[in-house]
Amino acid sequence: MNHLSLPFDLKKIEMIGQQYPTPFYLYDEQGIINCVADLKRAFSWNRGFREYFAVKATPNPAILKLLFALGCGVDCASEAELMLCNRLGIIQEDVIFTSNDTPAEEYQLARQLGAIINLDAAEHVDYLLDCVGVPETICLRYNPGKDVVTPNVIMGDMKSAKFGMTKAQVFSSVKKLAARGTKRFGIHAMLASNTLEASYFPMLARELFSLVLELRDTLGVTVSFVDLAGGIGIPYRPEETAVDILEIGDAVRRIYEELLTPQGIELSIYTELGRFLTGPYGYLVTTVLHLKETYKRFLGVDASACDLLRPAMYGAYQYITVLGKEQQAPAGKYDVTGSLCENNDKFAVDRLLPRVQVGDILVMHDVGAYGHTMGFNCSGKLRPKELMLRSDGSVELIRRSQTIKDLFATFDIYPEFRT
Repeated sequence: MNHLSLPFDLKKIEMIGQQYPTPFYLYDEQGIINCVADLKRAFSWNRGFREYFAVKATPNPAILKLLFALGCGVDCASEAELMLCNRLGIIQEDVIFTSNDTPAEEYQLARQLGAIINLDAAEHVDYLLDCVGVPETICLRYNPGKDVVTPNVIMGDMKSAKFGMTKAQVFSSVKKLAARGTKRFGIHAMLASNTLEASYFPMLARELFSLVLELRDTLGVTVSFVDLAGGIGIPYRPEETAVDILEIGDAVRRIYEELLTPQGIELSIYTELGRFLTGPYGYLVTTVLHLKETYKRFLGVDASACDLLRPAMYGAYQYITVLGKEQQAPAGKYDVTGSLCENNDKFAVDRLLPRVQVGDILVMHDVGAYGHTMGFNCSGKLRPKELMLRSDGSVELIRRSQTIKDLFATFDIYPEFRT
C-alpha cells in the first residue's frame, strides 16, 4: 500500500465515530502484520534473528500482544515498560532492557524478570554487579564517536550523544564481566534515528562485526549476538521513499559473509525497530471545529499537541488527508491548530489543503509510533482513546479515553478529591 493511502474511507470513519467520537488513534493491524513479515523475511538468512520491538514507540497491550504473537520480543527502557510486559507474560530473554542513568531498582526488576540487560555505561558495571550480581548474559551499548549516516535533530551527532561506551570502555567492561563469570555477550549500537538512508544498517553492521572480531582476537571473547537496534525511519513526506528492508537485510548478509563467515563465527542478529513497524500504520483522526482568518487562515481541530507532540516538539511533518476530499485540488494554505494556549500548537503550517469546512474529518498519517505515547496533559487536556482496525474490518477499543477522574487521581491527598 502506498504510504499516503489509507486502509479506510470517510464512510468507515463516520461509522466508527458514532461509537467513538474524535479525536482518536486508529491502528491498522494488517499493515503491522505485513511489515513484521517483511522484516523477518529480510533477515531469514540469520538463524538466530529476532526483532525486539521498542515498547516506548507504542506501549499498548494490544500492539505488544500482536507483535509477540508474531514472534517479536520487546525492548524495554523503564520500570513501567518492564511491568507492562510482565503483565502480558513477556519475560525472560523475550525482553531486552535498554536504559540509561538507571536506578538500582530497575536493574533489579530486569534481573528478576530474566531480561537481557543492555548496559549503557562502563561506569555502571560495578553498580550493576552490586545491584544484581553477575549476569550470565549481558549486552553492552557501543558509541564509536562517529556518525555513520547524516545525523538529525532527534539523535544528534554521536560525540554529543549521551548513549553508549567508547571502544576502550567496551573492552574494559567485557574483560571485567568475563572475569567475574559472565558467559554470553552481545554488542548493541544505535547511531541514528528516523533515517531513510538504506546504507545505515549495513554500515552499522560492518562497524559492529569488526568490533566482534577485535574482541575475539584481543580478549578471546566470543560475542553471541549483535543488536542493530532501531533507527530506520519512515517516509513522513510525500516526496520521500520508504527504505526496502529486503535490500537492507541482504546487504547486512553480504557483510556478515565477508567478515564473520570466513572466521568461523556464527552469531544472532537482533533489531529493536519501533517506528518502522508501527509508525506508518497509526492515524490520528480529528474533526474540524472552527475556521479563523486574520493575517493567515487557521483551521482549528478537536485534537491538540497534547495528543500529538512531534510537530510542536521537532517541527515534524505529518501528512494530512481531508477525508472525502482526497481527489480535490488544494484550495489554499492553512495552519492546522489545536486549542492549547501555545503558539506552537500546530500540526501544520501553511499546508496546502482542499477547501475545508467545519465538521470535516482530518487524518494525520504515520503516528503509529511516538504519537499517543508522547502525549501530555497541559491545560488539563485529556488523552485520547486508541482503536485497532482488525484485519477482518472490525474495530476494537484498545485504550479508553482519559477522564477527569484519571487526571485528578494524584490529588487524592486532598479530601475534596477522594470521591
